Amino acid sequence: MPCFEETRKMKLKFDPSLQFQQDAIQAVVGVFAGQAIADSGAVVAQPGRADGLVQGELGLCNNLTLSDDALLANTRKTQEAYHIERAERLRGRNFSVEMETGTGKTYVYLRTLFELNRTYGFRKFIIVAPSVAVREGVIKSVDMMAAHFRGLYDNAPFDCFVYDSKRLGKVRQFAVGNQIQIMVINIQSFVKDDNVINRENDRMSGRSPIEFIQATKPFVVIDEPQSVDNTAKARRAIERLGAAAILRYSATHRDPYNLLYKLDPVRAYDMRLVKRIEVASIRADDNLNEAYVRLLKTDNKRGVRAQVEFHRQSGGGPRAVKAWVRQGDDLFVKSGERHSYKEGYIVQHIDCAPGSRGLEFNSGRWLEVGQAIGGYGDEIMRAQVRETVEQHLKKERALKGRGVKALSLFFIDKVANYRVYHDDGGVGLGKIGRWFEEAYTELTAKPRYRGLIPHAAADVHSGYFSRDKRGRAKDTRGDTREDEDTYNLIMRDKERLLDEAVPLRFIFSHSALREGWDNPNVFQICTLNETWSADKKRQEIGRGLRLAVNRHGERVHDDNVNRLTVVANESYEEFARALQTELEEDFGIRFGMVDKIACAGLTTTTADGADIELGQDGSGRLWRELVANGYLSEAGEILDAFDPADPRFELKVSDEFAGLRAQIIDEINKRVFKNRVADARQRREVKFRKEVQLSDDFKSLWERIKHRTRYRVVFATDELIAAAVARVKKLDAIKPPRLAMTRVYLDITDAGVDAGDRVEDKAINTGPVGWLPDVLSYLQKETELTRHTLFEILRRCGRLGEFRLNPHAFMSAAGEAIGRALRDLTLDGIRYDKIDGRYWEMSRIEREAERGIVRYLSNLHEVKNKNKALFTAIECDSEVERRFAADLDANEYVRLFVKLPAWFKVDTPVGPYNPDWAFVTCRDEKLYFVRETKSALDSEERRARENQKIACGKRHFAALGMDFDVVTQLAEVDI
Repeated sequence: MPCFEETRKMKLKFDPSLQFQQDAIQAVVGVFAGQAIADSGAVVAQPGRADGLVQGELGLCNNLTLSDDALLANTRKTQEAYHIERAERLRGRNFSVEMETGTGKTYVYLRTLFELNRTYGFRKFIIVAPSVAVREGVIKSVDMMAAHFRGLYDNAPFDCFVYDSKRLGKVRQFAVGNQIQIMVINIQSFVKDDNVINRENDRMSGRSPIEFIQATKPFVVIDEPQSVDNTAKARRAIERLGAAAILRYSATHRDPYNLLYKLDPVRAYDMRLVKRIEVASIRADDNLNEAYVRLLKTDNKRGVRAQVEFHRQSGGGPRAVKAWVRQGDDLFVKSGERHSYKEGYIVQHIDCAPGSRGLEFNSGRWLEVGQAIGGYGDEIMRAQVRETVEQHLKKERALKGRGVKALSLFFIDKVANYRVYHDDGGVGLGKIGRWFEEAYTELTAKPRYRGLIPHAAADVHSGYFSRDKRGRAKDTRGDTREDEDTYNLIMRDKERLLDEAVPLRFIFSHSALREGWDNPNVFQICTLNETWSADKKRQEIGRGLRLAVNRHGERVHDDNVNRLTVVANESYEEFARALQTELEEDFGIRFGMVDKIACAGLTTTTADGADIELGQDGSGRLWRELVANGYLSEAGEILDAFDPADPRFELKVSDEFAGLRAQIIDEINKRVFKNRVADARQRREVKFRKEVQLSDDFKSLWERIKHRTRYRVVFATDELIAAAVARVKKLDAIKPPRLAMTRVYLDITDAGVDAGDRVEDKAINTGPVGWLPDVLSYLQKETELTRHTLFEILRRCGRLGEFRLNPHAFMSAAGEAIGRALRDLTLDGIRYDKIDGRYWEMSRIEREAERGIVRYLSNLHEVKNKNKALFTAIECDSEVERRFAADLDANEYVRLFVKLPAWFKVDTPVGPYNPDWAFVTCRDEKLYFVRETKSALDSEERRARENQKIACGKRHFAALGMDFDVVTQLAEVDI
């Protein structure tokens, strides 16, 4: 193991503003809309009353009052909002959230618990983990995030603990405690009837611990439910917890009950929440001068047989084929009597037993599954090692000075190939270890890489393997006790590996450990197997998908940095095909298929700023048009008629959808499996054109747009009151809360008593509310306005009578309406001023270019007029951008154009805004423009937040004297 010097421990930082995480949180919180709102400090006027919590026999318990009908209505509303197919019925009080690995699933469900407490007053929570290792990982996450959550939630006190059968007092404290209680428990601790948790105990007043838990009516979070409640016994154990509701979080649900939010691998990739994947393929040309045989698999389902790959003579010459063989088959005959198979290639023995699968020829040659005769096995693996080292050094060069350390990960199937143990007790390098040091020494001596890593070959690599009793590394399956120890070792060193002062850069591990570890700064992964491996591509790439972090523990959001290179011994096409198949099987993703609700998220905005989505019904109408016009098959398959790459292509849709053409094209393009996995051969370095940067046109343009600004907001309180009153008056009528009555028949049989047919449902209006919460305190917390301003809004709105009918529903709706009015006025009253001495430095573009800007051919516009742009190609994010770039390039009056870099951002109250284009034209006079390209020119067809940022951008550029506008094409610019 590498020896680490003591270094200051890095602390990972957490960003509370990530929209996709907030969406996942609000999807769950929204399901309980209509539940009485919590006391939340001083909000509840009646002392001792918290709507989300009531006193029970054994302690305080959550008080979820919503009926199943209300939960179903909320579920359908949430599914519509997050583009999930609406449920026809409620499948119990189980609610699922699907999030791709590496996108913060644990953070999301922990923060959801705090939101449920703040919004509704719920305080009793249980997290169920599939194993001890995951349980400990949850506890570590809570420890790392505790200060972060306290800062977000007003230092809300909470107690988080691991259930321990030897410390049952914690269970009693869980029941009676008045602060947030979070119990973390692994399923093995309560799945059996004779577990301590299920037995009566004198220390628990003769009760069983499970009774105290049931009495709290906890909210139960299941981490990886496909591994937790995958048996009938486990499902019964979960039911015994007596949950008010069960929240299920996973990347791969087997059965997503009442799915509320979905962030699958493709969406995570498109949103740049994980690294981009590229494959560097190492393949050998066929050696036709000698016999070639590779054993692919053995099988005994149809008699004992084996599948082999070999060369067969054909009319066009020898070619590789795959065929099944049985004992006694002669490859000389099957190959078309190729001379190289004449001696020694009769199948003598086939073994199908697990752990010893293989094939033996009459010459005595033995092949294990995956092994080959006559191939270039060692040569390919050696080339893989060298390519991985070179890719690593390229990454080191690109990251120089950015505080991001690069790691490379090698998986091997035999420890002896990396490390050997001599009889005298000495330790040496196996062939892979030698190949690595040779490649590292050779490549780091080249001028391009010299001095990048100030450490010798022996210091920069080490292995993580399980060990035998003598301390020697050994091969394992991945599920032994020794493997658990190795997981812990790797996890313990995880953050220290990110320290640039630590020499270790190249990590060798056993392939069986593939699921045991990942690190955000793994940029290269290489699998070196001599034998066949059943491990999936997703397991391989999953170890390096997380976005990189810098020395300060901050995530790096830079596409040029976040690129994972997989060095494979198969073709790019084979790797992509296998990965696509796995995604389809594991996630139900249908690549090349468009479902009926695919366009439900396309949005129009009303005059008062409300977002109106096309919705699932509107998407269904559009889908039927696309089928009728020949773009999709009846099954939703994308047909050849949909070809936006053809310059003559124009999407034919009715007037209802005409304004959404470009958005529809981009939405369909997302369903095509291309550019998800990039071919490393198609990666290219975009060249910087220094002469364009030095031109008068670029200098003049940059001088006009470079200035930084600060904003201030100016509006009168009377304006805000009037706007808020108008919005509150337009609210839908607030209805009194109702109770739900359901009547069912009971079946009494030999199997027991069970609920039978449902015979009656009835809604019952409740009586008058006996107490009223402090509405001003609640609205003050939601809007941060003064009590006087809020009092005037409520006094003038004429709706206070409805507050008495249903105070919690009224406060929630009024708070949202007032918040919208405040945002609108903030934007109307915003003013931008230049900041003296602060501006975006033009040299930053050149510094990035010197480190190398790598892009992929598939999403580039190749600049035809070399004097018009800073780079030889422009990366485009959509069909609209691609067409706009082409028009700028081709237009004779455009002198120069720039796609503004991602760091060129304008500060706004609703988040940073990055405008698209700046360009210079000259017809009768020289003009300078900044333009935002959108698929819809009408602001009502764009999202409200998008409009708000654009409005701020317009004010910013107006302060600089720049011409700024929104366009869909260059023809709309008067040049």
